[in-house]
Amino acid sequence: MDEISASTYQCSVARTVEVVGERWTMLILREAFLGVKRFDHIQRDLGIARNILSDRLGKLVDQGILEKRQYSERPARFEYRLTAKGRDLHPIVVTLMQWGDKHAAGPDGAPVELVHEACGQTTTPLLVCDGCGEPVHALNVHPARGPGLLAGSTTA
Repeated sequence: MDEISASTYQCSVARTVEVVGERWTMLILREAFLGVKRFDHIQRDLGIARNILSDRLGKLVDQGILEKRQYSERPARFEYRLTAKGRDLHPIVVTLMQWGDKHAAGPDGAPVELVHEACGQTTTPLLVCDGCGEPVHALNVHPARGPGLLAGSTTA
């Protein structure tokens, strides 16, 4: 059976998973959000094989999520920085972290806390409605046909 590309589906979740759904990719993004930019540092922190890291970084650069910047000429060395498109993945990484803190944390609790720079307080970001500001969760929203859904399609 041939594998179908997620981009053929009328589903933003499937299309996003095709770009960032691989395990190492999410961990590389976590490192980027923690401020780790250099190949050797990412490789050291994750314990990932160099060839796999190189492949994943290349894909993230190709997708416009990271940009590759040279910081040394001899030898040629590069760092990887989040682009605006990459920074837009922050809520996904934070939400995965929050789920892990709640359902998969060790006995000592969350290994990392988020501190809001404006007020200095530890924070738990919320998903809120941009219309009314109320919290949004699985029990108070429902899907509706969007402009990108093809007529007759049942995948949403």
